[in-house]
Order: sequence, then structure tokens, then C-alpha cells
Amino acid sequence: MANQGPSTAPPPSGEAVRVDAWIWSVRLTKTRSQAAAACKAGHVRVNGERVKPAHSVKSGDRIRLFHEGRERLVLVTKIIRKRVGAPVAVQCYEDNSPPPPPREFTAPIAVRDRGAGRPTKRDRREMERLARRHTERHGGGHPTPDA
Repeated sequence: MANQGPSTAPPPSGEAVRVDAWIWSVRLTKTRSQAAAACKAGHVRVNGERVKPAHSVKSGDRIRLFHEGRERLVLVTKIIRKRVGAPVAVQCYEDNSPPPPPREFTAPIAVRDRGAGRPTKRDRREMERLARRHTERHGGGHPTPDA
């Protein structure tokens, strides 16, 4: 019989898989290295405990992931080892995450006419003043996960 490549079938029940591999497989992070980095930084918790990338995950575990400024709370319903398409991935967990914060529309701070040439020192200082004022008004930085 010819080799048909790696199987995407789920492992037998009761089997576990690494938490970084599972997070990547169900598309909660774009790369496995991002998933591992999140674990190492303490941004991943399994059943309330901070875990290392090699921690085993099994069906029924609750995973809390803080990634890209958003908290994700998921319940593992199916264990998979390989990355799968998005429609299959969402069947592997129940998403209990809070809704993402609304995106703010940010208008350009300063618009120059096309072909107006290089800004003068006075124009540049005015643009920087407006940018500072905008940052002070709307805040900057990112939220941090609670420890």
C-alpha cells in the first residue's frame, strides 16, 4: 500500500498533544513559534495554571490565551496534531472569549496636498504637535494580561 502522507485524523481518545501545537493547529496563533513564545511569556493558561509549550492538552481542558491584544478563552473539544482549515479548526473548541474591542477609525492627522513638496521645518513641527495631541487624547500602548 502506498504512503498517503500524514494523517489529520484526531488521536485516539484520552491522548494528549502539546499546548503550543494545539493552539497553532486550531489557528489561535499564526505560527507555532508564536504559540510557544506566548507560553514562555506566561500568556497561556490551561485550567488556570501557567504552562510551558510542552504541556499536554486533552479534551475538556480550558485554555486562556492572551495574544495580539486580545484574550481568548476556549474549551478543548477535540485534540488534533496537524494544522487544519478554519472550518475544521472551529469544531475543535468552544470559544467563550469576550467580543473583540471595537475598532476605532483613525483619520489621518495631517494631510498634505499632492505635489506640495517637502514640508518646511515649520510644517513638520506643526504635524508633530498634532500627532502628540492626538496620542495624548486617544492614548497609546497596549493592554497587558493580568497575572
